[in-house]
Amino acid sequence: MEVVVGISGASGVIYGIRLLQVLKDYVTHLIITHSAHKIIELETNFMIKEIEELADYVYEPHDFTAPIASGSFRFDAMVVIPCSMGTLAAIASGTSDTLIARSADVCLKEQRKLILVTRETPLNLVQLKNMVSAVEAGAIVLPACPAYYSRPENIEELVDALIGRVLDQLGLENNLFRRWGEMRKRL
Repeated sequence: MEVVVGISGASGVIYGIRLLQVLKDYVTHLIITHSAHKIIELETNFMIKEIEELADYVYEPHDFTAPIASGSFRFDAMVVIPCSMGTLAAIASGTSDTLIARSADVCLKEQRKLILVTRETPLNLVQLKNMVSAVEAGAIVLPACPAYYSRPENIEELVDALIGRVLDQLGLENNLFRRWGEMRKRL
């Protein structure tokens, strides 16, 4: 499987970083927006270079010569994680003004899987309409809403639960989290 990972400038960049770590056995293409660089500095101890080294290919956010900007370049899926509301708006409206938005547009027009891990709360009507537009165009909106039925004991388990759900949508087997119905004993 070959996956494009877009990390946009929303809180929750750890989700994108963890997805890259988990996809180490697959071919990955990475785009990190300029605003995501700032969020990475604020929310994590990762250096940008460390994150880029997790991917097979790395592109600048406005590099429209990147192969992933063309429908003739074959890749299987794209995950925008986290997906800021600005990035969602660009994807929903088809503006393609960044490489993330253009690659997402390629996914939609080529009927490839596009997963948008949105990160915002509360949501206004414009954002909700953008989500509806994206879904109507063929995207999957997977809000970063962790479940607690698995009784996570730390932040890493919460992150892995969400990443497990993303992997499920990609059709990739994983055991990153306890699924509904799996009992967990506590001492």
